[in-house]
Amino acid sequence: MDRIPFIKMHGLGNDFVVLDARTQPIAIDDKAARAIADRRRGVGCDQVIVLEPPRNASAHIFMRIRNADGGEVEACGNAARCIGDLVMQEKQSTRAVIETAAGLLWAEARGGDRVSIDIGEARLSWREIPLAVECDTLHVPLALGPLADPVATGMGNPHVTFFVAEAEAIDLAQLGPILEHDPIFPERANIGVAQILSGTEIRLRVWERGAGITSACGTGACAALVAAHRRGLTGREAELVLDGGILQIAWREDGHVMMTGPAAVSFTGFLGRSFLA
Repeated sequence: MDRIPFIKMHGLGNDFVVLDARTQPIAIDDKAARAIADRRRGVGCDQVIVLEPPRNASAHIFMRIRNADGGEVEACGNAARCIGDLVMQEKQSTRAVIETAAGLLWAEARGGDRVSIDIGEARLSWREIPLAVECDTLHVPLALGPLADPVATGMGNPHVTFFVAEAEAIDLAQLGPILEHDPIFPERANIGVAQILSGTEIRLRVWERGAGITSACGTGACAALVAAHRRGLTGREAELVLDGGILQIAWREDGHVMMTGPAAVSFTGFLGRSFLA
């Protein structure tokens, strides 16, 4: 093929270029992912998603994720909602199982454009997140400028959440990339700043590793709710107010985190072969 079809999707503005490699392999390396994600010379996106046949017999699809910097990552909650929606429409079903490098994710249609994803269990130990040194993940020894004393959480990818008086006042564009690469994070980390609005509402902004500030980070929202509940700041359910809109997050008693929000198709198109590896 001289042209490769793609679907441009987004979850609350966190946007993706989706390529279907289930019937014919598509070679995507770091360079190709960066070219596709480029907002001036490519399609433009936060992540490039490649759909592949599942390895696990319980799954309907395997979702491979590359950030805008080309690096491959394990999980993306907003992408999982979008891919779950695609698979459910294909199957004409209300449920789908998505395989990722971080494990299996269960998607369920909630009516309209809303999809729920079972992100799996929140990982709370320093080894699972992972951190480079043993420490209390409820009080990580990390500080920069006005940010200090974050909570670390693993949601299939590493997160730290800083609680602040006003999320908008934090210069996340300046602090985020420095914190992302702190030596305490052997796999880098996503950096969240969270403002508690009430016992059931959290304002959140996230610097995503390899992508920068995004309008919404699904796993970041899950991590923030888990962190807030562990600190005694909220209950086990809350609305997370992100730049792009609202996600409903619930940390169940069995340790699994549920995320509910919209998934949307922006447009479809074709990539020239020059974009691919």
